[in-house]
Amino acid sequence: MLDPVSAKEASARAPLLQAIGITKLYGNFPANDAVSLDLYAGEIHALLGENGAGKSTLVKIIYGLIQPTEGELRWKGERIVLAGPSDARAHGIGMVFQHFSLFDNLTVAENVALGLDGKEGFAAMSARLAQVSRDYGLPLDPKREVWRLSVGERQRIEIVRMLMQNPQLLILDEPTAVLTPQEADQLFVVLERLKIEGRAILYISHKLDEVKRLCDTATILRGGKKVATCNPRAETASSLARMMVGADIGIVKAATTRATTVPRLAVQNLSLSPDDPHGVYLKDITFEVKGGEILGIAGVAGNGQDELFAALSGEQLTSDGAVVIEGAAAGHLSVTARRRLGAAFVPEERLGHGTAPRMKLSENALLTGHAASHMVHYGFVDRPATLATVDRTTTAFDVRKAKRDPEAVSLSGGNLQKFIVGREILREPGVLVVSQPTWGVDAGAAAVIRQALLDLSGRGTAVLVISQDLDELAEIADRIAVMFHGRLSETMSAREATREKLGLLMGGASAAATEPEAAHAIGA
Repeated sequence: MLDPVSAKEASARAPLLQAIGITKLYGNFPANDAVSLDLYAGEIHALLGENGAGKSTLVKIIYGLIQPTEGELRWKGERIVLAGPSDARAHGIGMVFQHFSLFDNLTVAENVALGLDGKEGFAAMSARLAQVSRDYGLPLDPKREVWRLSVGERQRIEIVRMLMQNPQLLILDEPTAVLTPQEADQLFVVLERLKIEGRAILYISHKLDEVKRLCDTATILRGGKKVATCNPRAETASSLARMMVGADIGIVKAATTRATTVPRLAVQNLSLSPDDPHGVYLKDITFEVKGGEILGIAGVAGNGQDELFAALSGEQLTSDGAVVIEGAAAGHLSVTARRRLGAAFVPEERLGHGTAPRMKLSENALLTGHAASHMVHYGFVDRPATLATVDRTTTAFDVRKAKRDPEAVSLSGGNLQKFIVGREILREPGVLVVSQPTWGVDAGAAAVIRQALLDLSGRGTAVLVISQDLDELAEIADRIAVMFHGRLSETMSAREATREKLGLLMGGASAAATEPEAAHAIGA
């Protein structure tokens, strides 16, 4: 354990790590353009920027995953060249990625052992794992299989595995994206303790309110360049977002005259066994979404949301009357047949599910649009029509790309998400089911997507939004329900859905136990 140090004392010393003039070129494109960054012991430093701003490139350089084209890293004042992540860890740099690197069929201890150097016996390592997890308030059972754990518990594995290497610099990428509010609060306690111990933390997040709450310093990247370094507590969320995107973020607002109609999507007593042996059984799920409203489904990842999306989209078939679209029994229908009924679907995973990575945008537009559009005539693809869809989506949703029709994989996450959501919305579907619509996207892209969903519902579409982001659901949903272990709670109005109540339901509390004595609704 490091010696405790105050942030003020740390700032009076030399930086723990310096990134000096870091430039990374991909061809002629500068992902990082002469970026400099100082990280101090005993400080939590936020790295902010819109999608494609260069954050991921910079932290990959700091963690030794890629090499800079120009510039250098200095560790405790000495120039270093990191040959890879193992070299970074040897210097005292640890990282927890947004997407976990765990094997479901192995135990907690076995997964941790895979990330260590192997010099310690397995029994001794397991005992140390249990001790470290207890010491930091991140309890784990070393003998438990990973597939049995919640997403929050899986994140604990990644953090504890990093802490067992006693890092002096911790890099955390979107660490609260999969946590309940209560789990996020516990993580903040852990991070504050690590800061007091004298460790430096580089914190990447799109949640600006938590950046203001937690971080001492923030560096903002835009277009690969550093545009500002500031005290985030002295800024507003709006001013931070403005620095990130270079303009004011529009206020998301529902139409004042929005009216609901008849149910356009109905689910009745849906019970379903998963295709995946580690998947979640759906148990007696019932709800309906009327035209002109947005129903939000909250929940920690891994509680049946993927299985529900598969059942609604037709990727997994159900009993005939379990899913009804526009009054027609659709449980037995394919994805294509459901699209012909007027439904559209946006999955959580952008690459591989929402798009074929190595196919052009026009080809991806064809894959989902051929069933209910004019892209195919007498068996022949209308190429100008597919390109027109790309052009319309690019204009309407501000999709930024290097050329007119690039491969999907070449777009940043936020721009690809805007394309996927946009191509479905522009079809004007009667029913839209969208999972994690703004997952990992910046404030500007999130505002564009959320406003588009509100506008679509205002035109009479029934919109179902599956999201782990409670702020997002508060902003756009009319009603909210929570998924836990394959069951869906009763729906409640967004005004009734307090953050405390939703957090408890997401953690498995019964509805009767969540009635707040006095709490502020998250949508208020």
